[in-house]
Parts: sequence; structure tokens; C-alpha cells
Amino acid sequence: SKSPSRRLSMPVRYFIMKSSNLHNLDISQQKGIWSTTPSNERKLNKAFRESGMVYLIFSVQGSGHFQGFARMSSEIGSEQSQCWGSPGLGGVFKVDWIRKQSIPFWSAQHLLNPWNDNKKVQ
Repeated sequence: SKSPSRRLSMPVRYFIMKSSNLHNLDISQQKGIWSTTPSNERKLNKAFRESGMVYLIFSVQGSGHFQGFARMSSEIGSEQSQCWGSPGLGGVFKVDWIRKQSIPFWSAQHLLNPWNDNKKVQ
């Protein structure tokens, strides 16, 4: 219900994080870390600095499901991890997993993103 111009004053931010595979989510849960593409780093770090509460909602590409969510607990640094086996990822940051559960996109079809033309969140 808030307009996009008020986005920066929001105390909590949410991002959908797409993973190429479920194995990377298992690594994230075991180690409490995540890594994303450099193009996402600037957005996430800015959100973390400005709001302090950044939640990441994870989905494996092509799965049609959300696989769980975590809270971002550090800014993204320059240290990279070899855990992922995926080239093109940026620095590592800490995450605190809150829940891992497979939830089909259709069960969240009522959620719309006002900053993305009110498209469904998936």
C-alpha cells in the first residue's frame, strides 16, 4: 500500500533470490553464508545499510516453488567462496536462516509487487 517513492524509508526490505540449484541452498544453511551476482550486491548492501532488516526469499530457478527465507546479517564483502562452484558470483555475506520449506508459487499468488507493475511475487 506504500508508494514506490517511500521505498527508502521502509524499515524492512525483501528480495527474491534465485539459486541455480538446491545444493547451493543446502550449503548456505550449513555455513550461514550466501553469495550473489555483482549486479545484486550494490542493491543488497544499500538496503542493508538503509533499513537494517533485509529478508531474502529463496527460489531455485525453474522449481515453481519458494524454498525458504533468511535474514541478511552482514554486508557483502569482497571475500569470495569456492563453495558454490558457480562462476560470476561476488563476495560472501552472512545470512541467518529462518525457515526452509518448499512453498508453491500458486500459494502466494495474492502477493503483488508494487515496484514491479504489481506483478506476482515469484
